Amino acid sequence: MESGALALDTILMSGCENLPLLLPRPSNSGPPSVNKGVISWPSSSSPEIVRSKALKVHSQAEKRRRERINSHLSTLRRMVPDANNKMDKAALLARVIDHVKDLKTRTSNIDKTLSIPAEENEIAIELAKESENSATSTTGDFYMKASVSCDDRPDLFVSMMRAFHGLKLRTVGADITSLGGRAQVVFVLCGGDQYGSNVSLRSLTESLKDALGRIIEVDVGLTSVSSSKRQRLLQSYYSSVSI
Repeated sequence: MESGALALDTILMSGCENLPLLLPRPSNSGPPSVNKGVISWPSSSSPEIVRSKALKVHSQAEKRRRERINSHLSTLRRMVPDANNKMDKAALLARVIDHVKDLKTRTSNIDKTLSIPAEENEIAIELAKESENSATSTTGDFYMKASVSCDDRPDLFVSMMRAFHGLKLRTVGADITSLGGRAQVVFVLCGGDQYGSNVSLRSLTESLKDALGRIIEVDVGLTSVSSSKRQRLLQSYYSSVSI
């Protein structure tokens, strides 16, 4: 019996020599891993996610840009006469350009008819063309225009009328504008046959300019005060016109 047991042990030991050695698993290790294929999920920093976010941001920005443009176009349609929703962008912009040109022309015409006194003292004397052409050949009445810009004061008009009377000139027309302590006066004057030559007319022009120059001379301090007052009034005037 003992020999049979020894033979069995010998067979078992010889058969286990070619088997792998199995060591006991540590108690703190996890379960054995089973490799059934690698599964990977895209991270938030992958190129596909970044590209998708960039396209989304660009699309939203483009949408906001179109909304702003459409809002501006709607405003232009409300402001421009004869504009409607059926106009495309090119037609609407062309209509806006024409409307702006028309407004500029109207503004220019208003500036020509609306006299605003100048900041500096100015005197301008102009002879009528028919007076210049006929002075050497015939005698008779002639006409001239005297324009004056200066500080406004109560005796200004009376002083000028006295100067005209002293030079034997009659006043046939007057246009007076006063704003912010400044005045612009335009006189149309008529002279008789005592000034029948070009030399006399030139002398009269210089005499009239000198007489008006003496009238519009004012103190420098009063000029600075009236200038600042006029500037405030002009600012309020233009702000009310632009509304």
